[in-house]
Amino acid sequence: MPHWTDLVAEKKQRQLKSIPQEWLVTPPPDSTLDVTGFPETNGLLNAREVEITNTSVESLLEKLASAEWTAVDVTTAFSKRAVVAHQLVNCLTEIFIDRALARAAELDDYLKKTGKVVGPLHGLPISLKDQLCIKGLETTMGYVSWIGQYADKNAVLVDVLIECGAVPFVRTNIPQTLMFPESFNNVFGRTTNPYNRSLTSGGSSGGEGALIALKGSPLGVGSDIGGSVRIPTAFCGLYGLRPSYGRVPYCGARNSLEGQDSVLSVFGPMTNSVGGVKVFMKAVVNAKPWLKDPLAVRKKWDEDEYNLADHGSGKDLCFAIMWDDGVVVPHPPIRRSLEITKAALQKAGHKGFPLLIGNPSSTEYLKLDDVDAAVAYFRPRKGGKTAYQLWQVQKLRQDIRKEYLDHWEATASETGTGRPVDAIICPAAPFAATPHGKNRYTNYTTVWNALDYPAAIFPVTTVDSTLDGKEPRHDFYDDFDKHIYEMYDPEKFKNAPICLQLVGRTLEEEAVIKMTEIVDVALAAAK
Repeated sequence: MPHWTDLVAEKKQRQLKSIPQEWLVTPPPDSTLDVTGFPETNGLLNAREVEITNTSVESLLEKLASAEWTAVDVTTAFSKRAVVAHQLVNCLTEIFIDRALARAAELDDYLKKTGKVVGPLHGLPISLKDQLCIKGLETTMGYVSWIGQYADKNAVLVDVLIECGAVPFVRTNIPQTLMFPESFNNVFGRTTNPYNRSLTSGGSSGGEGALIALKGSPLGVGSDIGGSVRIPTAFCGLYGLRPSYGRVPYCGARNSLEGQDSVLSVFGPMTNSVGGVKVFMKAVVNAKPWLKDPLAVRKKWDEDEYNLADHGSGKDLCFAIMWDDGVVVPHPPIRRSLEITKAALQKAGHKGFPLLIGNPSSTEYLKLDDVDAAVAYFRPRKGGKTAYQLWQVQKLRQDIRKEYLDHWEATASETGTGRPVDAIICPAAPFAATPHGKNRYTNYTTVWNALDYPAAIFPVTTVDSTLDGKEPRHDFYDDFDKHIYEMYDPEKFKNAPICLQLVGRTLEEEAVIKMTEIVDVALAAAK
């Protein structure tokens, strides 16, 4: 039997051969930390390809539908930029450009013959996290032992996207098992952050985050069980969404935790514009995924919800702002981003007031055991739990969801709008993208998974060593809070994007997207 290192070497060689050799470039030295400008200056992409890859999802779809740009040209442009991105930050796993171009040519032919698009995503290249099975391709998910295991059918979401007219063209890197907020495994190695390669791109959808930040894909799919869409989206300065359970089909995808349903993993979009989030969600839910996945929720896109019928039609919105979670105080750039966002919303005529946190019982649910969070937060617990103990944990989760619902409803007496708080705005993490191996706290995202609240990510600013100096602190929640404080150095986090999270109520994806658009407009107007 071959040694595992031989299996990896052979897999990496096959990956290299899947790249057109004329697309290989000489990347900048490792000492060049910010590589976001490289894809447009290295000479591989021509001017039109640069224009295509800088175009938003909404505009791409318009140009594809009108035949101003062909699907082949768009797929070629993004494929070239994706390959360049991979050589900079190691973000890809499976590269199947020939298959994608054949699909794109079919779409162009269909449009030419019929004058109609195949579906709402006609001709749009889409990247996929390395757990979404595609017939005929390996899905290793970072496990050496899964090398050579080829899928015999597509995951349901892949079929839905293809039916909508999308063009899958690459899959992206993850941590082995998925259950880690960075992206490193023994098959493909580590993915780095294109804004600062000494920092992580996040995880577990970190390959998607890095690829889309370099505009090597207009729209990607990540998964999220504790923040795995939102953390890399935030660390890479993007827009993304963690939908509620069942809103996006999951059937047929690989996972390390199949059968675990205490907290379910969900798929969600990652992209460079909030409009891209809307495009993805509207296309997928209108494709009736519940006819292909028995766990998909039977709910089409609701335009009334998107128009905020339950939220005063979007006028005089009231946001609860979580400055910290009562466990870990965020670093100065995160605090500044919250202040920027609050001021922008107030200028736009909306309200923001502090979110009062009671006993953080959600953290009790999430920890399950007493462990040293700074040392072993993501390691498996020893000994496991009995079935009865698991039932008690699940009952606790149920009780917590009721506790949070009542607390949310009770805010109606404080908002001045006659409604409860419309949404929560909070950090996605207590820090920007961390140095590799240092991302050790995820409760700013994980709590919303336990509650099944949809949550969107939106960009605000970047770390500025002048504005974000280290502030002295003398009071800490505990030693772990102090540990997170001590890791901050504005020079180490230099140039890292800062994003925040907008959280709504269960199955309220349309409203969350619309409110994120409103926040995005307010931030742009305030600059």
